[in-house]
Amino acid sequence: MERKYKKLFSNTIIFSIGTFSSKILVFLLVPFYTYHLSEAEYGTVDLITQTANLLIPLVSLGIASAVLRFGLDNAYNKKAVFTAGVSAILFGFVVFLFFIPLLLKVKIINAYTLLLYIYVFVGCFRLLCTNFVRALYPRLYAFDGVLCTVLVIFFNILYLMAFKLGVVGYVLATICSDLCSVLFLTAIAGLTRFVDFSRVKAKVFFPMLRYALPLIPANVFWWITHVSDRYMVTYMIDESANGMYALAYKIPTMISIVSTIFIEAWQLSAVVEKNDPKLAKFFTDVFSSFQSLLFFGGSGCIMLCKVLIYLLSLGKPSYYIAWKYVPILVMATCFSCFVTFLGSVYIVEKKSVTSFVTTLLGAVTNILMNLLLVPKLGVNGAALATMISYITVYCVRGISTRRLIPMKFRSGKTLLNLALLGGQSAVMIYEIPYCYLISALIFLVVTVVNLRGVFHTVFHLLQKRKA
Repeated sequence: MERKYKKLFSNTIIFSIGTFSSKILVFLLVPFYTYHLSEAEYGTVDLITQTANLLIPLVSLGIASAVLRFGLDNAYNKKAVFTAGVSAILFGFVVFLFFIPLLLKVKIINAYTLLLYIYVFVGCFRLLCTNFVRALYPRLYAFDGVLCTVLVIFFNILYLMAFKLGVVGYVLATICSDLCSVLFLTAIAGLTRFVDFSRVKAKVFFPMLRYALPLIPANVFWWITHVSDRYMVTYMIDESANGMYALAYKIPTMISIVSTIFIEAWQLSAVVEKNDPKLAKFFTDVFSSFQSLLFFGGSGCIMLCKVLIYLLSLGKPSYYIAWKYVPILVMATCFSCFVTFLGSVYIVEKKSVTSFVTTLLGAVTNILMNLLLVPKLGVNGAALATMISYITVYCVRGISTRRLIPMKFRSGKTLLNLALLGGQSAVMIYEIPYCYLISALIFLVVTVVNLRGVFHTVFHLLQKRKA
């Protein structure tokens, strides 16, 4: 097996241990949440979490992404890189404190402002520590993922089941698990030895900021693309509707889990192999298999959407309607993953400005589509708006990235898969006669169309290994 494929496979296995086990265990907590939280409470915790996810890259000045990218680059001193990250977060949080009066005016979350600030502060440092450790010690990064998940489960049981703290308990569980993760990584990896404020040098700090700052609005726009529909559903309909929408999003989360595992490993390989003369072919082969797996998984999720929602909601009638929102969200998530993969080209070439421009396009498209579709189609209008925005960014990034790395896109196969999943979604949503049988037949077609390419790639790699 070629060295670069072997390294990619090795990193994927390592991250699978941490990411898959952690994500899947958290996913299995969903029935626990739906049992202990009402639809409105579930909608509220979703908004608090998503708001924190927006604020963390803003407060940290996007420095965690730079820590990962520059931490992988042997041209930069690791102590200078990590110290720059700590400095940026401390500065950003001090500035963030001045925005307390503004957050207190946001009606939906103003009662949880203090918790939100603690959540963001701890979240910034966990993201910094995990990205730095991911660059230097991948196995430790994987183990931390498992540990953090065990702690999330423990604290959720403690705060929601034992103390019955509701929304506050949900947020506290995340804060406590993140804090334990920071302390664990600091102790095991000896991160304090990488902090030396006398080593904050302009030749490291400013290149990191130049790389990170364009990613701040990029992160904001990704957040808008991914989360703005939650706010619009809440304001245009109600919090209960957003609770069901948030539950429906848990199904495509299974696809995101698989994608996240691979992308974390892929980004390391893409940066390391940036000077390989066969880089374009490497990108082409890997992306083709990546697409095939996600379309296959997406079709399976659409086929089983009713069953999966029933299991996650523990059969509660008030939550069950969420299955109708799953098919379109699954399609949106597939293209979201493709967009993230293409973003690795920008990471390799350090084109963070281009990443910003394409995410801006996605955010604007998402807002306009939400304003147009939510009043007409309700919650599924928000799902459709998200899908349209991701497909738009995928097309633009496909054109843009080819100028940097001339990888080949099998557009005909992508369009065929899109048509198949679109037809399968319509069959399920409108519950046409024999919908389960038709959906299963479409799933079989998707399997034939996609897995043949995956098996070909695996066979090709195994043959190289034997050679």
